[in-house]
Amino acid sequence: MKTLVLEDELTIFSASEQKNRLLAFLESDHELEINLSKVDEIDTAGLQLLILIKREAALHGKALRFILHSKAVLEILELANLTTAFGDQVILPHNEE
Repeated sequence: MKTLVLEDELTIFSASEQKNRLLAFLESDHELEINLSKVDEIDTAGLQLLILIKREAALHGKALRFILHSKAVLEILELANLTTAFGDQVILPHNEE
């Protein structure tokens, strides 16, 4: 299993760079994790990237899961009503409200 840690922002300002990085990560293994614990800002462009990478993984028969969702990621998933649609277990850290 290979893990990629996303950091800082997943926004329209970093979408192009992050898209290339995420698509390249898909080629690295058949079982993949994306750690979202260090994403401190995400907008709809970032959400679209997560949806894209999840879809691309499925199309290529890759096992991909998102882990350790940050508060910012959880908020946008809840706002878009997509928390369960991603199919990943969401574990809330004890230190966040």
